[in-house]
Amino acid sequence: MSQYLMFRRAALLGLLGCFASGSGVTFAQQRGDGGPPWMTRRVSGPGLVYRTFQSAAAGAPVSFHVYAPSQYEREPERRFPVIYWLHGSGPGLSGIPMLARMFDRAIHEGKAPPMIVVFPNGRGVSMWCDARDGSSPVETIVVRELVPFVDVSMRTIPTLEGRIIEGFSMGGYGAARLGFTYPDLFGAVSMFGAGPLHPDFEVLPSNAALRERVLESVYGGELDYFRALSPWRIAERNSPLLGGLPLRLAIGTRDATLPANRDFHRHLSALGIPHDYVEVPGVAHEPSALIEGLGDQMWAFYRSVLGSI
Repeated sequence: MSQYLMFRRAALLGLLGCFASGSGVTFAQQRGDGGPPWMTRRVSGPGLVYRTFQSAAAGAPVSFHVYAPSQYEREPERRFPVIYWLHGSGPGLSGIPMLARMFDRAIHEGKAPPMIVVFPNGRGVSMWCDARDGSSPVETIVVRELVPFVDVSMRTIPTLEGRIIEGFSMGGYGAARLGFTYPDLFGAVSMFGAGPLHPDFEVLPSNAALRERVLESVYGGELDYFRALSPWRIAERNSPLLGGLPLRLAIGTRDATLPANRDFHRHLSALGIPHDYVEVPGVAHEPSALIEGLGDQMWAFYRSVLGSI
């Protein structure tokens, strides 16, 4: 049995156990007004719903948002592919309504196939990693709990062919990390303005203080732990497994992370890992401008990846 199927089976058993015991946990809508450490406030947008589930790794309820296209309600027998969209540093809430509107419009106009978009809770500056000291097991929550939980709670296509991981900035870094680490779980990876992508924790001089805080809180102050978790090193270790993985890197030419993205593009090419690399002229480190600048290339990636399922 694959690692993911074991995770999925455990999630299903846990879900059934909650129903059997009458505990009102899991995929129910909640208040969304903050409070507990793994709960964000609710945001609104087309097709958006605020959800929570009980996380064994966190030992607490964890919130997330999910977008479902109008077809989800209209076609009750249909199953849908899923994008896991990972936010950048900070709570990431402000971008969710914008992204929901963009996906909703593209699906309505026939530019993108109908799909579910899940917006996990990355707890500020988690780097989408399990913290070295165990205090913030974000990777474990997303991979071992959230993905199988969504699959047993919604009408998804519960195979890697129906699952894309994508993100912006820290979320692009996270998408590469998780997508390269679990190629049996995610069928495609999409990175927007991703960083930090170098094998050493290099940042802009203005972010030196933040680097030190993140290095300590996430990586336990250990550069070796950062290096082991970096997309740069994971690509080296898993390159034989990544040849058939659809992979996209998009970056604006005014984005301060452009040099690192170019280096990462060259690194993937040297490893023989096929990928699409796009530089969008005149765009800084801003997700909506980057998506708009990509034009139909934004949606053609999903059509290509999901068109056969």
